[in-house]
Parts: sequence; C-alpha cells; structure tokens
Amino acid sequence: MDASVRAHFATPGVRGHGDLPIAYCSRWIVVLCTLGGCNSQETARLMNTVPLPVRAVMSSISTEPITPLLENRNLPAGKVELGRRLFHDKRLSADNSISCASCHDFAQGGSDGLETAIGYKNQRGPLNTPTVFNCSLSLAQFWDGRVASLEQQVSGPVHNPIEMATNWPDVITKLKRDKAFQRAFVKKYPRGFTEATIVDAIATFEKSLLTLHSPFDRYLLGDPSAISDDAADGYQLFKNLGCISCHQGSAVGGNMFQKFGVMEDYFCGEEANALTNKGRFNVTKRKSDLHRFKVPTLRNIALTAPYFHHGKTKTLREAIAIMAEHQLGTDLDETEIALIEAFLISLTGQIKKEWE
Repeated sequence: MDASVRAHFATPGVRGHGDLPIAYCSRWIVVLCTLGGCNSQETARLMNTVPLPVRAVMSSISTEPITPLLENRNLPAGKVELGRRLFHDKRLSADNSISCASCHDFAQGGSDGLETAIGYKNQRGPLNTPTVFNCSLSLAQFWDGRVASLEQQVSGPVHNPIEMATNWPDVITKLKRDKAFQRAFVKKYPRGFTEATIVDAIATFEKSLLTLHSPFDRYLLGDPSAISDDAADGYQLFKNLGCISCHQGSAVGGNMFQKFGVMEDYFCGEEANALTNKGRFNVTKRKSDLHRFKVPTLRNIALTAPYFHHGKTKTLREAIAIMAEHQLGTDLDETEIALIEAFLISLTGQIKKEWE
C-alpha cells in the first residue's frame, strides 16, 4: 500500500474486516468514491478487482445512514498553511486581540466552551459558537444558514461590530507591514494580500479541519471492537428512535434545516419572539422557517458543551433528553440516555497538532 495513504488512514494496531487493516479498507473506499466519473462498463471492470472482503465492508457501509469521514486530499498544502496562520492571526480584529481561533479553540472542540461568544471589547454575542471542525460538510454556514459557503462566511465575523469589528482594508494594511509573511503569501497568491486571497486561504484551511479516525468510523469500516457495546446499542437506539432522520451522512448532521420543537413547542412566551430564536426566519422571512435552524453536526459533540444555539444546555445528557422530548415526542429513561451518550462520544475524532 502507498505509504502516504497509510499515513492518512491507518490507525496503528487496528484491524478491519477479518484480517484486513482499516487502512486497506479505507484505501479502497477512496478509490471506489471516484467511480462516479467512469462509464458503467469501466465501473464493472474495476469493481471486479475489489477483494471480496472489502466488498463486504463496502456493502455494510452502504446500508448505514452514517458514513465514514474521509480526508480531503485535494487541498493545496501551501494555501492550507497560509490559512492556518491567518486563522490564528489576531491582526484580523480591530484591536489585535481576537483571532478566528479565539472563538474556535481546537482545545474546546473547535468552539469556545461559552454559552455565547465573547468578541471585541468583551462584548457578548447572542449565539453559541458552532464548531469549526468538519464545517466544510455543511449545506450552509451559521445557525440560520445565511451564507452558503465558507468563503462567504469568513467575512462575517471580520465586519461584525461585536466580533472582530474591523474591515478588510485595515486588515490588509496591517498584514502588509509583515514583510516576511507577505513574501510567503505571494508565493502562493501572486496578487498578495487582498480580501479575496485572504478569504480563500482561511476557507482552504477550514476545509482541512476534518476530524478523522473516530472510534465510530473505525467501527463502520469493519472493526467491531472500536466502540463499546453501549455505544453500539446507543447507535441502534439512535436509529430506532428516529434521531437519524436529521443526523446522518458523513457529518452526522449539517445537511438540512429543522424546526426546534417538532413534536412539542420548545420556545414559550416572549422567547418565541426573540430575534435569536427565530432562526432561519430571519433570513427568508417565511413563516415556515420560524424557529428553524441548521441541524448541527454531532461529530465531536462530547467536546462542544454547552449546547444548542442559545448555549443554555450545559450537559450532553440534558441535550439528549431535550431532543427526544421536543423533536421526537418521547421521554427517555436514564439508561437510554446513557446509551445514546456513549454512541455520541464515539464520534469524537482526531484533532491534529499541526492545526494549532
């Protein structure tokens, strides 16, 4: 097997289906994911080259509503590194006190551990900070989905008066004073520091923030010992209850909008009319979008307390109970909550040191 592929996909000492290493199965998954560009005859020919045990793993994965997270190998490494530097650069704020990483702390699961974000001059924002990990897999950005792409998202905090409170001309002026950084930047972006190039670099870095090799991904790839019996039972319960209808795919969420309070109203009295609780309605002005939010990813959810758009729910167990009651119309006992919690913990992936 190609050494670079092994480095990206292998987990030392972990075996997959039968005697197949997880890395071996993962390599074939990557290959098979490219078959969409082949004609049917070529696809059939290539499928015949796939080892039977790998086909068994692929067949098992294809029936699951959650799919393993695979690395984006098409990102230019040089631009990723420049984006990393900018992501951690406090010169992107008016008073050089806040970087993207200030609110998206990798040690806090890509969030900040706060009820709502704190920005420029210690102003408190109205919403809980979503994780930056796996954000490229979402159908839109922000809780209300007001922008479609990461490139569009980057400018939001920069211009927001309670976040970074600045503008691109001022940011660019400060960055241009750093001659060493400018020389490095021009090597990958000949136009130098512009709004478009800075945004592209940061978005490229954010696209690299995929938390691979979670225990649950290894389980999906054929290693039944990767997760506990409680986690496996919790996954079955998660599917049986219907949680999977909103939380599925490679991000385990992030691919739709849903009303908060499907089976039972969540917002009561004045809360129902609060601007921050109106969700997607603030973007579309459609009554059907009132109290609808982007469904969050559940990957690394054990690291990103407190929960929901308001950040008022302190524990994962409490969040599970609220979801069951208001989204599914059911009350879970403590054993059921613990099983689902075990499954959710197994979605915690690897956070790379080089991202810091």
